[in-house]
Amino acid sequence: MGNEKKIVDKNTAAKTVKMKKGIYINREASWLKFNMRVLEQSLDEGTPLLERGKFLSIFCSNLDEFFMVRMGSLYNEGNMHPAARDNKTNLTSREQFETIASRAQRLYELREHSFAKLKKDLAEAGVNLLTYDKLSQGRREELQKYFTAKVLPLLNPMVIDAKHPLLRFENLRCYMLYKLKKNDHTMIGVMEFSDRLDSIYRFSSGKKASFITMEEIIRNLGEYAFAGYTVSSAITIRVTRNADIETYVEDADMEYNNDFSQYLKSMVETRLIKNAIRLEINGESKSLTKFVTEALEIEDSLIYKVANNFSYKYFFSMAQKLDKDLAKTLTYPVFKPVISDRLQNATSMVDEVRKKDVLLRYPYESIEPLIRLLNECADRKDCISIKITIYRLANHSRIAEALKRASENGKDVTVVIELCARFDEENNLYFASQLHEAGCNIIYGMENYKVHSKIISIVFSDENGISYITHLGTGNYNESTAKQYTDLNIITADKQIGEDGAAFFRNVSISNVDGEYNRLSITPKYFKQRIVQLLDGEIAKAKAGKKGVFIGKMNSLTDKVIIDKLAEASCAGVEIKLIIRGICCIVPEKPGKTENIKVISIVGRFLEHSRIYCFGEGKDRIMYISSADLMTRNTDRRVEIATPVLDKDIERKIYGMLQVMLSDNVNARRLLSSGEYVKVESEGERVNAQDASFICV
Repeated sequence: MGNEKKIVDKNTAAKTVKMKKGIYINREASWLKFNMRVLEQSLDEGTPLLERGKFLSIFCSNLDEFFMVRMGSLYNEGNMHPAARDNKTNLTSREQFETIASRAQRLYELREHSFAKLKKDLAEAGVNLLTYDKLSQGRREELQKYFTAKVLPLLNPMVIDAKHPLLRFENLRCYMLYKLKKNDHTMIGVMEFSDRLDSIYRFSSGKKASFITMEEIIRNLGEYAFAGYTVSSAITIRVTRNADIETYVEDADMEYNNDFSQYLKSMVETRLIKNAIRLEINGESKSLTKFVTEALEIEDSLIYKVANNFSYKYFFSMAQKLDKDLAKTLTYPVFKPVISDRLQNATSMVDEVRKKDVLLRYPYESIEPLIRLLNECADRKDCISIKITIYRLANHSRIAEALKRASENGKDVTVVIELCARFDEENNLYFASQLHEAGCNIIYGMENYKVHSKIISIVFSDENGISYITHLGTGNYNESTAKQYTDLNIITADKQIGEDGAAFFRNVSISNVDGEYNRLSITPKYFKQRIVQLLDGEIAKAKAGKKGVFIGKMNSLTDKVIIDKLAEASCAGVEIKLIIRGICCIVPEKPGKTENIKVISIVGRFLEHSRIYCFGEGKDRIMYISSADLMTRNTDRRVEIATPVLDKDIERKIYGMLQVMLSDNVNARRLLSSGEYVKVESEGERVNAQDASFICV
């Protein structure tokens, strides 16, 4: 991976002991390790520079969401159930909260180190990120003109007094605080950063492309918004608020006349005003810091000093402000998903699926065949219904357009749309309204379970009777993420799967989680039981002197029942290989406990998102793809689907993908029994599991 530098947390050893017990790793500590792997990508000298900047931005965005959701959840749990303990490491929520809050301080040091290195490397490549104090007089004058013309009109300064009471600092918004003086009066000024401002400004001249961030501009010139006042000190702040909200159908029934959408809108709005869970500060002023911390009533352990930027999202737009030739050297080569010759030349997607199951591998292969299938079915006279689960959609969704057209053409279109998809609630409320207006039947999930399944059930009726085409996938029906996330999709005309799919939608519509299915394994009743049953089968093989094998790929592993079963399988001699991008709560390679379990994590250009569960080998191999991770929330508290891979050609292709991932020596990290991740040693040919030439074989 080039001359990559490993980020080392000097305090890791002492703190890992507290957050690790026996064969278990605390989920929050494991997540922080995952985000460290993201941050390491920002130092990887084999990755183009602006892409490294994007990894830094992703690290920061991940941390934002972690505080809003996970720290928010620990905070709430600690208040409601202070004596409750984690079922793996036996820590209370408060103990976890305090330990993570302390450990996060080190993350800020590491991200500043990463930015400093990135800034230096960018300068050597011809791109300067400047601070105000380093500007020449000419550039200061240019910036002053830009600020006066383009920035100042969008600023809303306010002086806090009896007629201007303190505003509520909104979630993840930047504010300037000023200590002001006018005549003999001292007061405080507050100014919010406008969303309409560009995040970065490029100077008009110079041999190198030179930029300054909007944060830096306002920190140094923002005081001009307070004409007539003298500024004695200033700080920039950003508040993160608790975004952990729980929704219950009964509350909607009682308070909102059974309208869950109205209830959810009210809950989402509370995110702006819930308790502060983190305060970030740039600058020094004891009096202003005291003022804001008292106003927020925030604990000292949740205050973090930021030396540079609060956000690095500008790295996603910087290439557009550079000359094309320079931008090419600093970004990944353009990647275009392909369409197989078979599907490209097919005159009918319906006929093609009926001949043989179709596999789509995002982002290496395009989502276009699925959109084409939906549009074809919208026009076919023999198609009588289309039913789909929706968790997240693209902002401009062609999937939604195809569904609306099908409904307008007289098809029975049912959309199970999950309004509680975190941070996509408002987007899903919008699409629910649009689809409803087009005549689609809208179902808002199933009681108090989130519907996270990825399934489309298409029903046909002709002189030969009823037939089905079913799509089952590991990721969302989202054209945008299909270009960034690795996901698997199977489109099949199998009758039993078709009947299961139709039964699934009937059960969702009547909130029946106990429905019976022939082929599909569905949570919360069947999926975990099926995983355990198949692991027991591999244990039986190993005890009989045969080879037991399990290969699992997922985003996260936290379910204690499954962790304990994996440990049992390891002790029985089953060979277990796990590819887990994010949270992993099992300690692998522990002698006498988990010595036959190997765990790797792959963090690269694309977000590894597919879930694959593979038992045994050869002709006896049983493989499932699923929307579900092996997390308690997925196995017990969501409606998820796992489908068996019936087509042997497709099974062989997916198994080949797993073998490539297990051979990755570019982006892979191996989890040790110490709880630390180390880079997989590169021996022989470099194998990058996200190289399409390895995947699409």
